[in-house]
Formats: sequence, C-alpha cells, structure tokens
Amino acid sequence: MAHAVFSLNPFTLLRRGQFECRKHCQRHSIEYRTNSSFFSNSTRRRGIHIVGSSSTGGYDGVSGVSEAESQPSNHIWPDSSKRPRVCILGGGFGGLYTALRLESLDWPDGKRPQVILVDQSERFVFKPLLYELLSGEVDEWEIAPCFSDLLSNTSVQFLKDRIQSLHPSDHLGMDGTTVSQSAGMVLLESGRLIEYDWLVLALGAEAKLDVVPGATEYALPFSTLEDARRVDEKLRALERKFFGQDSPIRVAIVGCGYSGVELAATISERLQSRGVVQAINVDKTILPNAPPTNRESALKVLSSRNVELLLGYFVSCIKRSAKFGTSSQLIDVKIFNSTTEAYNYERLILELQPNERSMQSQEVEADLVLWTIGSKSLLPQLEPDDKPINLPLNGRGQVETDETLQVKGHPRIFAVGDASAVRDSRGKLLPSTAQVAFQQADFAGWNLWAAINGRPLLPYRFQNLGEMMVLGRYDAAVSPSFIEGLTLEGIPGHTARKIAYLIRLPTDEHRLKVGISWLTKTALESTAFMQDTITKMLSGGQ
Repeated sequence: MAHAVFSLNPFTLLRRGQFECRKHCQRHSIEYRTNSSFFSNSTRRRGIHIVGSSSTGGYDGVSGVSEAESQPSNHIWPDSSKRPRVCILGGGFGGLYTALRLESLDWPDGKRPQVILVDQSERFVFKPLLYELLSGEVDEWEIAPCFSDLLSNTSVQFLKDRIQSLHPSDHLGMDGTTVSQSAGMVLLESGRLIEYDWLVLALGAEAKLDVVPGATEYALPFSTLEDARRVDEKLRALERKFFGQDSPIRVAIVGCGYSGVELAATISERLQSRGVVQAINVDKTILPNAPPTNRESALKVLSSRNVELLLGYFVSCIKRSAKFGTSSQLIDVKIFNSTTEAYNYERLILELQPNERSMQSQEVEADLVLWTIGSKSLLPQLEPDDKPINLPLNGRGQVETDETLQVKGHPRIFAVGDASAVRDSRGKLLPSTAQVAFQQADFAGWNLWAAINGRPLLPYRFQNLGEMMVLGRYDAAVSPSFIEGLTLEGIPGHTARKIAYLIRLPTDEHRLKVGISWLTKTALESTAFMQDTITKMLSGGQ
C-alpha cells in the first residue's frame, strides 16, 4: 500500500513546464533564494513551481527556460534563523500523519518546528478504500482529498514536486540535539533545494513489474489513485465492448494476498455473469499470512462468484494472443474523467508454471491482467550522481532504522512506512501495511518532538489491532486481535470496516464531510431497497 513515485534525473536540469492543479485545490506561495555555497551562478526567483506528470510519467506543457532559471534555488523557510526546520518526503500515511502529529503536539516557545511536506501528487490517497472506487461505493474526493484542503488549517506547508536526490550531512559528526546548523539538503526535480534540520523519509514504494517478461507492457498494478482510475476505465471499456455478447470478460489477477483477493472479490461482484476472474497464486492457498477465519470468509465469497483459483502456479510470461496477430482493436477510454485516449484492446496469454512437479503447466487467456505482487523502494533512485546516498539500505532498498525509527548513523533522519526496514521483537521485518504506517507516524511525530526538546525517544512497538478486507459492496471480513477467534462477516463486517477507516481519515473536518456523505448514501440506498421490496410484494399479490 504505499505512494509517491519519484524519478531520478541529472543533477542540473531544465525546468519542464507547469502543471495546473484542479480548481478546488489551493496553491501555497513559497519563496526561494539562490544557494551560492552549493550551486554557483544561480539567480533569485519567487513563487511556487509545480511539476506535474501524466500517469505514464510524461510532462504536460513542456516549455524551455533560460539557463539562469534552471539553476537550483533554495527554499526560504519563514523563520529559518530560529525555529527547527522539518522536511517530510512523501505524503502517504507515514508522511501526512507525521505532519499532522507534529501539528497537534504542544511545543515550548520558539521550538515549534516549521514543517514542509513534499509529494509528487496533489492528493493524499487512503489506499485501503481504493477498491470501493471500482464498486462505486465511494467518491474520489472522499478517499483522495487535496493536501491543500487537509492542511489549510495548519502551519504545514505543502509542495507538489518530485525528489531527485538526497544530501544528508548529519552523519558527519553533528550533535543530534542542536538545531543551529543544517542536517542536509534535498534536491527536487524542479531544481529547488530544501535545507533541513530534521528529515522524515516516507516515500513509499512502487509496483515491481519487471520480474516477469511482458508484465511491464501488459499488466496493470493497483496501488495508486491513477492505477485505480485506469483499471476502472478499462473495465468500463471492456463492459461496453462485450455488452450483449455471449463471451465473458476475462480478468486475470496475479497474486492472492490481501490486495489480490480484495480485487478478485470486488471485480467479480461488479461483472457478475458478464465476467470470469482468475486469481493466480504461487502458494497452494490464498492469504497465507492472514488469520484462518479471514481466509475462510474469503474462500466462501470467492467460491460463490465467478472466480477461478489457480493455486500453486507462478506466471513465467505474459504475451499477446496469437489470435490477434500483430494487430489489435482500439477502444476509446475516458481517463481521469477529463480526457479520452485509445485503449489498445488485445487478448493476452499468461504462461503458468507449476510450483510442484505433479502439476502441469498451462496457459490462461485474459482481457485484463492485474498485478498485485512485489514492490520496490524508491530510495535507491535518489542517490546523487557523484556519490552513494550514504544511507544504510537493505536488499529491498529500504533504509535500516533503530527502534526509535531513526535511521542508523543519521540522528536527524527518521523513516516510516514502506521506506523503512523496521523489525518486530523477533527481528522480523514488519509488513508494508497502512496499520503499520499509522502507528509509525504517531511515534515519529512524538520522537521528533522529543529529539528537538532534548528528551528521551520512545522505542516503536507495533501493536497488531487485527486485519480487515473488503469482499464486496456490502461484504467484508474483520478479525480484531483483541477478541480471539472473532470474525465479523457480511454487512456487520462491512459496517465495522467503514467505521474503522472513517475514524482513521486524516482530519476532523474531512471525517465529518465523509461521514455525512456515507450516511446520506446509506439512507438513500435503504429507501430505494425498501421501495423496490414493497413494489415486488404488491405486484406479486395481484
């Protein structure tokens, strides 16, 4: 579950056009100045420069700029000579909730930090509710509000940009409790530099599609708002193409962890008899790390719908079906509710290899392939061109931290969420889930307060509160950890899950708006259901 995607470019780059935010998203003006000690021949400029990209990573409205404009400029903090400067990279659960935690704490005079949050997107995404976008149960604004709206009543500044490279200096003998000197710099893709006293790494991760031939070209991930939009629109295109035809829409989902099972349940309910969902997993069971009761609930739901489980297989290749040859059909797909692009429709073939010798290899045909396994950290992409990043990274690209969430060897840097390699009491890496990121953000905010004020830092201890998954528009499974053996299914589970996530939404104002919206929808749907029931009863009695 994780988020912001950042890309690595040359150290000195041209500014490449500005991206216009949505109308209701406010912009925050920020001043910048030349940093002659880090880069030479820079000129002074003012104003926020917003860099935007399309879903494919390209840039809109590319325009040339002068050499002077392309030189890096320093972000000017409102009170850079007095108060601590905290830079948070990444606006997912770890990053945004750390910023809100810092805002909620009581600070001594002169110690309240200046906080800036940097993310490539203008919206925070509540990822556990992305599945409800496919079912139509939630609206986009409910689960993906603008950062500017969420932070409008706080002192936290938001900057929409991408990170190019990190330049920490707190490992060079700096006293971790002083705030009089810089602990490092962050170079943004727009050419700006942010000098900080404290840094929070919350960059998240991105889908790893390059492990199987053809996956990058033909499979779609499902981890971001843009992913959910694209999957929804391609499903709509397939529903229009196959309308009135006898052949079903075939959807293949690679992976049967929580994300794969939730997608299979949601899409199979949406397509009903018009589609067949095939879920592929290398293990001989689904949800191998889930509580047994959750697994049983999921199996019961999937078996009642058009879902085929292909267990004990791994995908070795994804390719275009020979039936289409080198040509394919074009379908107009409306993307992001604003523009239309031609979707290259083609039947795909997934080659499956068995995990056991007693099983036979097979091929699966699909109109849409969704990829839910594997992710890669974004930190290795942020190394400066001339030297390593000087952060202790593990084999997955995650940064190693101590029990206080401080990066090892860097007293001024904290790491949370998918970017961090945090271990439990047994030395096992914690999973990359929203629940872990929620709790880490709370501890990171408190430990930043303690570090700035010279107080002892608290060790982070993960508390498993249970597991939840959506299984349909009015169906879910919830297994709270504090009641052993209890699993809420169906409508009770669905209601409990929605309430739990409503409480976890970022701000009181947003919780109130979403709560009213959900109550209104529930009331309207209940009224419509009662009217339909009464109509059927009256028509049956005649």
